[in-house]
Amino acid sequence: MERRRVAITGAGMITAVGKNRDDSWNALKAGTIGVSNIEAFDTTDYKVRFAGEIKDFDPLVAMDPKDVRKADRYAQLAICAAEEAVAHSAVGEVDPLRAGVIIASGIGGMMTFEEQHAKLVERGPSRVSPMFIPMMIADMASGLVSIRHGFRGPNYATVSACASSGHALVAGYMHIVADDADVMVVGGSEACVCPMAMAGFANMKALSTRNEEPLRASRPFDAERDGFVLGEGAGVLVLENWDRAVARGATIIAELAGYGATADAFHMTQPDNDGNGAREAMRLAVAKAGLQLDDIGYINAHGTSTPFNDKIETKAIRDLFGAHAAKLAVSSTKSMTGHLLGAAGGVEAAITALAIREGVLPPTMNFENRDPECDLDYCPNSAVGRQVEAALSTSLGFGGHNVSLCFKRTD
Repeated sequence: MERRRVAITGAGMITAVGKNRDDSWNALKAGTIGVSNIEAFDTTDYKVRFAGEIKDFDPLVAMDPKDVRKADRYAQLAICAAEEAVAHSAVGEVDPLRAGVIIASGIGGMMTFEEQHAKLVERGPSRVSPMFIPMMIADMASGLVSIRHGFRGPNYATVSACASSGHALVAGYMHIVADDADVMVVGGSEACVCPMAMAGFANMKALSTRNEEPLRASRPFDAERDGFVLGEGAGVLVLENWDRAVARGATIIAELAGYGATADAFHMTQPDNDGNGAREAMRLAVAKAGLQLDDIGYINAHGTSTPFNDKIETKAIRDLFGAHAAKLAVSSTKSMTGHLLGAAGGVEAAITALAIREGVLPPTMNFENRDPECDLDYCPNSAVGRQVEAALSTSLGFGGHNVSLCFKRTD
C-alpha cells in the first residue's frame, strides 16, 4: 500500500526578530539580528546579560485576560503561534478525533517555577499558587491548544532538550502516515530568558560572553564563536494528510517527506566527536523521503555557535554527503534568533519550509573568520536566492538526541 504523504499547510512563528510568521521570515531574509540586552530582569550580577528576548510580547492578541493569567509565558507563545498556524492553514471542518496537537518544550514553565519558588521561600507554602503545577508542566501548551480548537486526537508533548520540537514533528508525521489523524498541529515553544536559566547556562560555560557586543555574539561556524545565545519563541506547523489538503484546494507550503531520529549514546552535553548520531539522522531522513543525497540542496543546521557543535556538525555533513557537500547551502538562523532550546526545531522547520517554497535561503550572520574545521558554504551574512528541491532541518539536544527532518518542494 502506498504510504500516506504529509503536507504542511500552515505555519506560525514568534521570535526575537518578529511577532508573527511573516515579520519573522522577512527579518530573517534581511539578516536582522534579534539579540539585545535583557530587559525582563536585572542582570547586573550575571556573567551573561543578553539574549534573543521577545520585546513587548502581548498574548492578548490571541488570548483572553483570564486565560493569560493561567498560562506560563511558554504556553502563551505556543497558543499565539498555533492560532496563526491554524488560521494560515484554513484547515476547515475536521473530525475532532482525527485532529491532534503535539507541542514540545525542552523545559516548560520555568518562569512560573521561579515565581512560585520565590513565594514559597519568602512567604511560606500556603502562598504557592494552586495553578503552579498546571502552569509549569511541559505538556500544558498542547493541552491548551487542543482545548481552544476542540481537537481531540493524539495530544501530548515531546521532551528531548533542543531536539524536542523536532521529535514533535516526527510524531505528528507518524500519526498521519499511520492514519491515526488527518490533521496534526505540531511544533515547540520555550520561554527561559529568566534568572535561573541564564545563571545555569552561563555557569556551565555554554553561553557566549560578548556582553559588550551582543549583536555579534551568536556566530555559528565562525572561528571566534564562544558559545550560544539563549533565545525564546515558538514555531508551530499544521501537518495534514496530503490527499485531504489537495482535495480541499489548500495552499501547500512544502511536503514533510521523511525523518531520522537517533541517539549519540556518548555524553550528557557534548556531541559524539565523530558526528555519528547527526550523520545517521540525516541519512535516515533522506532515505525515508525516497531521495538521494544529491537531491538535497539546503540544510538548516543546528549551528549553535559553540566550539564543539559547529565543527562536529560540519564533519557529519561532510562525511555523509561527500563531494556533494561542497554544493550544499548550509545556514544557522540561530545567528539571528538565538537558540530557542526546545522550540528551535519548530521554528527552524517553518523557516526551512518557507525557504524552499520561496527559493530564498536565509543567511548565517556574523560569519567573519573562517575556521578550517568549518569549511562549508554557510550563506555568510546575506540571504541566497536559490531554488532547491529538497532540504533538511537538523536539531541536536543535550542527552545525545538527534532529529533530522526532510522537506520537499511542491508545485
